[in-house]
Amino acid sequence: MSSIRPFCLTSWLAAPVAAALLLLTPVSQSRAQAQAAQATPAPAQAANPAPASPSQTTVAATSPEQRGITARAIDKVKQVAKSAGDVFNRVPCLPPKGGAKAMGSLPHVAGKLVAGKPVVIVAFGSSSTAGYGASSPDFNYPNRLAAQLRRQYPTADITVINAGVGGEDAPEMMKRLQKEVIDVHPDMVIWQVGTNAVLRNLDPGDTAKMVEDGIARIQAAGGADIVLVDPQYSPAVNQRKESAGKMVKLLGKVAELRHVGIFPRFEVMRDWHENQSIPVESFVIADGLHMNDWGYACFAQLLGDDIIRSVGQIKLGVNVPGDVRAYRPM
Repeated sequence: MSSIRPFCLTSWLAAPVAAALLLLTPVSQSRAQAQAAQATPAPAQAANPAPASPSQTTVAATSPEQRGITARAIDKVKQVAKSAGDVFNRVPCLPPKGGAKAMGSLPHVAGKLVAGKPVVIVAFGSSSTAGYGASSPDFNYPNRLAAQLRRQYPTADITVINAGVGGEDAPEMMKRLQKEVIDVHPDMVIWQVGTNAVLRNLDPGDTAKMVEDGIARIQAAGGADIVLVDPQYSPAVNQRKESAGKMVKLLGKVAELRHVGIFPRFEVMRDWHENQSIPVESFVIADGLHMNDWGYACFAQLLGDDIIRSVGQIKLGVNVPGDVRAYRPM
């Protein structure tokens, strides 16, 4: 697994695109001038027409060599665009060996997808949800998840709302829970929480209690499926190992108590490093905290796989007990 590398498209894409644009400009001008000449009747020529200026001659002529360079630049742009598109497909990402704890069924969102009804998912959280560390907004986890679900269900009306705000944790999130989550009437809420509480030395017990209260409010408002996402495994979080451990454990207990799902991000990311031998810098950016494109892609992919699997269970008529909410990536 050490051969896995994160996607870093920004600098790779910029140079060939810029080159192609520069090379294409004279050709576009020439074509525009030629079309204008065809559309406008030519004026009567004087008996001794003035010679064309050097600038006019240069614009009108494009040598075979220039055309060859332009064609190669266009081909390069097409190759880069194809590679950029490939990042939206599956990445070489493996689940934890032996399976992790479980998320179980997601009956509400799965039932709607089976029935062909519109689905609204709210991704609620902090900078990990907003996508800090991704090279483009397209590569944050909510957008990656949306792309995966739309590929799987091309005729479905799927909306994934990114309600991530950097630096926040449960105290701030509870203030916007009503407006940005409950009032949206989502079919599924993915609540990423706990990392900033660890970094800010907030009491894990207090955080867990607020999260439990928030879940109760969402459940009272409707039948949305809920999945908690615990802190990430990263150098910055690992510096507060005791607090991080308590947070992960308490969020797991809250999920069990309230019968909601939990994506054990800390366990999944630790498995990447400790069992799959992936260097931390291959999924965490230089700040030692946030995930990069590959990290977000794998996270979204495993989460999306579980949603897709739940839809398959509904189609087959398989009833998964409501209190079975451990996440088990396949």
